[in-house]
Amino acid sequence: MLSILIPTYNYNITGLVESLSNQLKNVSFPFEVLILDDCSPNSEITEANKSIEKSANCYYLQNTVNKGRTATRQALAERAQFDYLLFMDADVLPGNEDFIKKFKVENQTADVVFGGISYENKKPESDKILRWKYGKAREAKPVSEREKMPYLSIISQCFLIKKSVFLKANDFHENVYGVDVLFAQNLEKMQVAVLHINNPIVHLGLESSESFIRKTEKGLKSLYQFEKENKIPDDYRPIQKAYQTLKKNGALNLFIKTIKTFEKSILKNLKSSSPSLFLFDLYRLYYFATLNLEP
Repeated sequence: MLSILIPTYNYNITGLVESLSNQLKNVSFPFEVLILDDCSPNSEITEANKSIEKSANCYYLQNTVNKGRTATRQALAERAQFDYLLFMDADVLPGNEDFIKKFKVENQTADVVFGGISYENKKPESDKILRWKYGKAREAKPVSEREKMPYLSIISQCFLIKKSVFLKANDFHENVYGVDVLFAQNLEKMQVAVLHINNPIVHLGLESSESFIRKTEKGLKSLYQFEKENKIPDDYRPIQKAYQTLKKNGALNLFIKTIKTFEKSILKNLKSSSPSLFLFDLYRLYYFATLNLEP
């Protein structure tokens, strides 16, 4: 009935598996929990993670070489024995004690179910404020808001999906950051039934502001490349639409010149203990716009 699939790399997943196992004791349907380690170099973490096999129907697998997140998810899906797959990132925890039950796997008819994401209320270390602040403001959306953009609102940190749908939608092989946009578009093209519910996971693995900015840049590079390769329309994501608006109104060059003048100050703010999401939006748009200027 349910295969819970967790790709991991250099992250201790014992707490997550323990939380899931406690909830799975109370379900009446067959299940399995598959963890696939993507060739983590930290032997202490891998040895600790192997202990999850003490829990019922939990299996710990390891890649012999690092394959990346997309390939690891594909391998997990192909190995899964049940019809519904619950993908979870390693750095999350169920947001409530009925997390598994709320997906209603036994009577579920939707192709994809997304429960949402939440963040702890307590502020993290000062060098992780940007990721925490962005997550709370931009990712922790209520059901009513997610339903306005049902496909693009799916964040792959945790979602339930029919195995057949995943294997059809996961038809790309790019080992780059930011391929979720291709997955979302494939689901939209397939016109699969997406159900948004209030059943969030808590995202714990906050990276530093510096790392988050670099990851954001990688994601924008991927978005730019997908657009140029005609894999997605030039107005699929909101940032693409903003870029097109600047270009259409003849304000693109002025915008780039203005932000470039203040680029160092903006980055200094983003790495501070009081980052501005407005400035982060401007920087993201500026970075995407400069990619389009490259020959």
